[in-house]
Amino acid sequence: MQEYFDKAIELAEDGVKNLEGGPFGAVVVKDNKIIGYGNNKVLLEKDPTAHAEIIAIRDACKRINTHDLTGCVIYSTSEPCPMCLSAIIWANIKKVYFVTDRKEVAQIGFRDDYIYNYLEKKEKDIIEIKQIENKKCQELLKSYNNKLY
Repeated sequence: MQEYFDKAIELAEDGVKNLEGGPFGAVVVKDNKIIGYGNNKVLLEKDPTAHAEIIAIRDACKRINTHDLTGCVIYSTSEPCPMCLSAIIWANIKKVYFVTDRKEVAQIGFRDDYIYNYLEKKEKDIIEIKQIENKKCQELLKSYNNKLY
């Protein structure tokens, strides 16, 4: 386990040194082998979704040519934000190990806790979300019927 955290920390350090993004790194492991590497690249990519866990998941999926990371574990230098946690769930990763938590990253200016509070209904004014009726969109959804899987 330590070797995976060592690699995640190394990735985070490289990302900070190269001004790629925040101090975050992650690796995806399958069968005791690292198959995905990621560090925060939000600044480099000018992409607010380019978090370490997302980058590591994308890398792992490309390397093993699948969208399903069942049987994998992710090791991250920090507690996954809600977006990353969602990606981890979508990827079918069932184990996550992390070091620093959302309270610690809040102390250096990151808003993970803000989003968690919204999801827990503690914050209400972050975003407006409204469902709109659209028959064509609903028909498309019904016609899809899981055709890709």
